[in-house]
Amino acid sequence: MKRQTGDGAPSSSVPEFDYGLFSFASKDEVLEKAKEYWNPGKTQFWIDSGVPLVIDRREEYFIYDMSGKRLIDVHLNGGTYNLGHRNPEVVQAITMAMQHFDIGNHHFPALARTALAEALIASAPGGLTKVIYGSGGGEAIDIALKTARHTTQKRKIVSIIKAYHGHTGLAVGTGDDRFSKLFLSDQPEDFPHVPFNDLTAMEDALRGRDVAAVIMETIPATFGFPLPDPGYLRAVKALCEKYDALYIADEVQTGLMRTGELWGITKDGIEPDIMVTGKGISGGLYPIACVLVNERSARWLSEDGFGHISTFGGAELGCIAALKSLEICSRAETRSMVHYIADFIGRGLREIKATYPDWFIGIRQNGVIFGLEFNDPQGAKYVMKHLYENGVWAIFSTLDPRVLQFKPGILMKPELAEELLDRTEVAIGKAYQDALKANRGGR
Repeated sequence: MKRQTGDGAPSSSVPEFDYGLFSFASKDEVLEKAKEYWNPGKTQFWIDSGVPLVIDRREEYFIYDMSGKRLIDVHLNGGTYNLGHRNPEVVQAITMAMQHFDIGNHHFPALARTALAEALIASAPGGLTKVIYGSGGGEAIDIALKTARHTTQKRKIVSIIKAYHGHTGLAVGTGDDRFSKLFLSDQPEDFPHVPFNDLTAMEDALRGRDVAAVIMETIPATFGFPLPDPGYLRAVKALCEKYDALYIADEVQTGLMRTGELWGITKDGIEPDIMVTGKGISGGLYPIACVLVNERSARWLSEDGFGHISTFGGAELGCIAALKSLEICSRAETRSMVHYIADFIGRGLREIKATYPDWFIGIRQNGVIFGLEFNDPQGAKYVMKHLYENGVWAIFSTLDPRVLQFKPGILMKPELAEELLDRTEVAIGKAYQDALKANRGGR
């Protein structure tokens, strides 16, 4: 927000961007100080990528750079902003709650924490009976893995090659070795990885009956949303039952109506032993993540209820945000809107694909989850840059840069969906020309 003098002219004696408790003279100052005090590698990466974004104002499905540039957000920070930025209903719920609640005390039974647990279990796939809280998705995955190990008294956790389940202590071992090796957390003896959609490899990993659990995102996000083959997830669940391993459904990015059902895993008729939700359950306003477990997996809660302690896990203000977010996502009109957006944007993307069939070669879709595949090892990076320049923010898939993650909000209005398609078509065409030049050696 710019400071001005009494006559309406900008004052040179005060910072241009004053936010009360802090201020900056310019966007360049923010970028330089981000490199100095925060994360030099990440900050420089975005500058070099042509996306020097510093988010200032945000509302609905729009984010605004400090320069004033408006972007339609279809990254949504992995689905954190499913309901839009600063959703008015969630803001109101938290504002009212602050008259009575604060974070709360993690040691004691709590009003909002208990109410949210009851609502989550009522919404969940059959068989899940208890809720354990974390402050973020990575912590929630750690809770799920610890729970599986306690339940089965086994150590091994099987995950998918190129999986991503977070960066915390146990979670990082289930993901791609790009991240686990960095912190000496790659332990193939405890965290074997198998190819996605390969049932033979999955059975081979489980055959020794020494696996505590299989953990999978219902659709692996950071790997570019490859879709499970028909029957694959059900077959994996059957193999888990055959070899006495638990099935952990990571619904952090596929839950909360993104697939057109409240929980993506229910579209395959699966009742997981453990299910994790995060990101969008926060309403984008207060950190919270939740682990739902069945009665067998809940035994440690009776054996030693202090087995996992998280000061901010299930913070009561976060529970209020989650209760309102869950209620909005569960509405019949929200489901109808998701089906409308999925159909409208899906048809529009297929038309764009038909214009550039040798460049835009694939659309991976389930509800309003889209992975857009391009015929270049770095194709999604080209498209991301041109989308940014043309007023849209979407991100490439970290572990498969051919694929762009494209996630429209579940409450997106039809007129914004139409604008999004228009801007996307222009950006894909410009990225195609860039790719052609690069492949011709810049001529």
